[in-house]
Amino acid sequence: KDLQVLSMAEPIPFQLDEARVGEDVRLKYRYIDLRRDNMQRNLKLRYQVTRAMRNYLDANGFMEIETPMLTKSTPEGARDYLVPSRTHPQKFFALPQSPQLFKQMLMMSGFDRYFQITRCFRDEDLRADRQPEFTQLDIETSFLTEEGVMQLMEGLVHHIFKEAIGVEFDGDFPRMTYAEAIEKYGVDRPDLRIPLQLVDVADLLQDIEFKVFAGPAKDPQGRVAALKVPGGAKLTRKEIDEYTQFVAIYGAKGLAWIKVNELSRGVEGLQSPIVKFFPDQVMQIMERVGAQDGDIVFFGADKAKIVNEALGALRVKLGEDLGMIEGEWAPVWIVDFPMFEEDEKTARLTAIHHPFTQPKATTEELEQMQAADHGQLLSRAYDLVINGIEVGGGSVRIHDPRMQAAVLRILGISDEEAQEKFGFLLEALKYGTPPHAGMAFGLDRLVMLMAGCDTIRDVIAFPKTQSAACLLTEAPGEVDPAQLRELGLRFRQTPSS
Repeated sequence: KDLQVLSMAEPIPFQLDEARVGEDVRLKYRYIDLRRDNMQRNLKLRYQVTRAMRNYLDANGFMEIETPMLTKSTPEGARDYLVPSRTHPQKFFALPQSPQLFKQMLMMSGFDRYFQITRCFRDEDLRADRQPEFTQLDIETSFLTEEGVMQLMEGLVHHIFKEAIGVEFDGDFPRMTYAEAIEKYGVDRPDLRIPLQLVDVADLLQDIEFKVFAGPAKDPQGRVAALKVPGGAKLTRKEIDEYTQFVAIYGAKGLAWIKVNELSRGVEGLQSPIVKFFPDQVMQIMERVGAQDGDIVFFGADKAKIVNEALGALRVKLGEDLGMIEGEWAPVWIVDFPMFEEDEKTARLTAIHHPFTQPKATTEELEQMQAADHGQLLSRAYDLVINGIEVGGGSVRIHDPRMQAAVLRILGISDEEAQEKFGFLLEALKYGTPPHAGMAFGLDRLVMLMAGCDTIRDVIAFPKTQSAACLLTEAPGEVDPAQLRELGLRFRQTPSS
């Protein structure tokens, strides 16, 4: 028999079954890396997920409609990727951070159930679950409340998991308010597989002389919280020191602890360098957290934000390190988000989701509300969290022009600035806008979660690095000076310091 060589192959830069290949090498030779069994499996799963999404949404009356990639810069929380216009000198397009305003205008156009699987772009600092360009399942509906959207989207997630990986969830997903999530878990995306919770103890420590605890306990912006770890008394001092260094990443100045050796002996049965500072209160704390022999109780005392972030992260790390994760999947809806938060640098209010989210207030209440009360407003927003990862989020949108104007004024956006940035939306709101609500899922994160990967780069065919570069194509790169001249652009030398 004759054999014909169809294609010659040089020695490949690494073996496909080689375990320790640096990610830089994998990304530079991505076409080789994609031959690996696990990468083939990941991208096949991604296709199965998107196919299941389309099938479910089609069966529920949704229409797939594309929205522009070249659009206008609007304030959505991150820096835009800008594209200079050759035909409109000194003007720029922006690549969309999301199709938010276009999908709202589709609802105004009479398309009451829309979706698309689309690329979004954000020029922001990157981490394991971020890319400068990412894929989003974008959804919008008319005449549905948050309850209706959440039921539909929960059905979508049930369908995706069953079709793509054969997982069936039991019953409805639990719901939790934002306030409860922060109080018990320190974060608004709790991993409910870990059976550890934060417990407030500030009220027991306000009158002690130990200022490390008493100060935050008395501070309206402070928090003192305890985190009981069953069986944690076996932790060595070296391990505790490592956890102390870990919480320092989140701004914590230290990590106080109490080991419970023999609870029946009272204070004498506790081991800790801090017990001597509040012996009268310590047993009340042990009772409140439900401590038992062999446990350790960690404490955070500082501004509430620092305590929440530090103990919230410590809770997850302890759960993983000590093998405390229970079950495989733990979905939860987070609801009743605050409408606004204060920017630490500017002291101005910003929208936690986006400025088109509807608050839990009437237009009249917004217009008459005192500035001091703006921080207490809740929004009609909702996030879906699975295993501590936010896989999607949405809200009921503002459909009343007066309410939209009131929200923008609260955010310090003048009428002139609003007209300049999104006057087209404000104009569209005047012509009969139906109540509408929607949601968006991060496809990359969702597939990463379902595939059991640690980074979304493992479920994207050609991802960027954490410095937003493509090692395969060497993008971003320089362009021909003639192209810059066509665009009316030139680079200015940065003065040396």
